[in-house]
Amino acid sequence: MREIGTPVGPAQVQVDEPPAEVRAVLVLGHGAGGGVDAPDILAVRTAALAVGVRTVRVTQPYRVAGRRTPAPAGQLDTAWLAVLEELRPEWGGLPVVTGGRSSGARVACRTADAAGAAGVVALAFPVHPPGRPETTRLPELAAVAVPVFVVSGERDPFGVAPRARGRKVLVLPGAVHDLRKGVDTIGPALVTWLARHGWAGKRSRS
Repeated sequence: MREIGTPVGPAQVQVDEPPAEVRAVLVLGHGAGGGVDAPDILAVRTAALAVGVRTVRVTQPYRVAGRRTPAPAGQLDTAWLAVLEELRPEWGGLPVVTGGRSSGARVACRTADAAGAAGVVALAFPVHPPGRPETTRLPELAAVAVPVFVVSGERDPFGVAPRARGRKVLVLPGAVHDLRKGVDTIGPALVTWLARHGWAGKRSRS
């Protein structure tokens, strides 16, 4: 665990190194009230490590401070970009894919351009608040100009992300917002997507 100062307080990062040559870096953020050990985040971490992708899980300052109520979007984005700015010089020019689950997915989408992300992984992207489909957050997703890998639960009350050019969408049958049902299918689909864009090496047997 490593602490990194940001303009809105200290964030924490957990870095996992792959057993083989590093091909890319994947940076993941958590959901609004959750942490970086959510099942879908761990599934992505495990799959990415097996194909040579260093994974970095970021805990936002408000969670480090012990609060469950999320900080405003602007503060989330500021902290996220500050962490990336601090760490990027250590990565030697490797492609950086950013992402997260739910609120963390929104942060990754909003900041993809500013972060210089090569791609975005959006787990349980909240298309709209439950019961309010007219309040859409799709513009955040649609604005991402790099390849996007989205995982949605078929029964997620926050909505299912639509397919679009440059956007791979995996829909988990019967799954809700936590993506627990069918979580084992996320890793293989992620690896295929990473490999398609040249960000994955050969699968490690370790």
